[in-house]
Amino acid sequence: MSAPTSPADLVILGGGSGGYAAALRGAELGLSVVLIERDKVGGTCLHRGCIPTKALLHSGEVADLAREGEQFGVKTSLAGIDMDGVNAYKDGVISRLHKGLQGLIKSRKITYVEGEGRLVSPTAVQVNGQTYEGRHILLATGSYARSLPGIEVDGTKVITSDHALNLDRVPTSAIILGGGVIGCEFASAWKSFGVDVTIVEALPHLVPLEDEASSKLLERAFRRRKIEFSLGSRVSGVQTTADGVAVSLENGKTFEAELVLVAVGRGPVSQGLGYEEAGVAMDRGYVLVDEYCRTNVPTISAVGDLIPTLQLAHVGFAEGILVAERLAGLTPAPIDYAGVPRVTYSDPEVASVGLTEEQARAQHGEIETLTYDLGGNGKSQILKTSGAVKLVRAKDGPVVGVHMVGSRVGELVAEAQLIYNWEAEPEDLAALIHPHPTQSEALGEAHLALAGKPLHVHG
Repeated sequence: MSAPTSPADLVILGGGSGGYAAALRGAELGLSVVLIERDKVGGTCLHRGCIPTKALLHSGEVADLAREGEQFGVKTSLAGIDMDGVNAYKDGVISRLHKGLQGLIKSRKITYVEGEGRLVSPTAVQVNGQTYEGRHILLATGSYARSLPGIEVDGTKVITSDHALNLDRVPTSAIILGGGVIGCEFASAWKSFGVDVTIVEALPHLVPLEDEASSKLLERAFRRRKIEFSLGSRVSGVQTTADGVAVSLENGKTFEAELVLVAVGRGPVSQGLGYEEAGVAMDRGYVLVDEYCRTNVPTISAVGDLIPTLQLAHVGFAEGILVAERLAGLTPAPIDYAGVPRVTYSDPEVASVGLTEEQARAQHGEIETLTYDLGGNGKSQILKTSGAVKLVRAKDGPVVGVHMVGSRVGELVAEAQLIYNWEAEPEDLAALIHPHPTQSEALGEAHLALAGKPLHVHG
């Protein structure tokens, strides 16, 4: 199709979470929108991230239930993992969501262009030899799976999460470099599939951005699941061997396995796309923005993994919506990034919102904390999961952090988000009745205890 002659209100480079959210919201608010995507609309989250990894983790949960049915008085056994079947299930989920998203974009009359776009001026993007002019440009080119210096990713023995999501076999053993969210999720899914897993993390704890108490609970659970991990030492080398890979650490330890997954985080996709030439301020590949996602160039905004905010799909959505609303003349409030819920979907799950104990001390000085053990929660006993809910509050003030570990606690973080964002005090939540028996009661009882009215809490 030929490029429109008049400039669109908004030209978006990148059709992942941030880009397509801005496109859908912008179109809804009456803006004319051009959305440019080099691969598939939905981006990393839908095709190579959130959605496929959670599908793998769910297959893993089903495998564990089959293996452990005896615990629940059900005679089951695990006949094996059919990776073709697992991939077909995962790809089916992706494909249904992808079709739905394509339909939405069509129905909102968004001009969708497939191809590799490049910024050619502060108000124009070039793609497939065509130039699309825009009154405003939104950069939303996302992220890629990073590697470490000196580590050659070959896609077979040394892989990233992109390759890991399309494995056609279950490896016998794997070493995972990186104990953050991605590393812990793959460790969990692979262990459920019967893989011998070892995580190598340079920092002193797994999920190092979480509250230290959550990290320790996850480490304890991983030990019980026989997931090995080495903390506090960096990788010094990765060598491929005849039948696998050898990893050596700076502390002298070495590990061998069939493959190595490099899960050391994601870097911004910004090289060679014309950003610097258009005068956009950058730092280590990230595009710099203010609290309204505006760059230093008045006609250019940026969102998602391309900017140095939390690399989460739901943050990309929120940033994309904020930009669309701002351009349509509304006055959206900046995002409070501490108020964004964060979940690691391993078994057990780790979920949090607000400040860690350490951050709260730095910000509020005097604080109180309370930990409610899931051992006192009926539904958690039924599910045979252990963990805790930890609350952090400013002394005599609102709850400023909620940190949870346990099976399915990711589903509880929505209520925790309201507690943090509405600046609730323990008494406010203690007055609400939570349904019994549910895991949500753990959140209720933690607040009862913090308000000085403990119920099922061992003093």
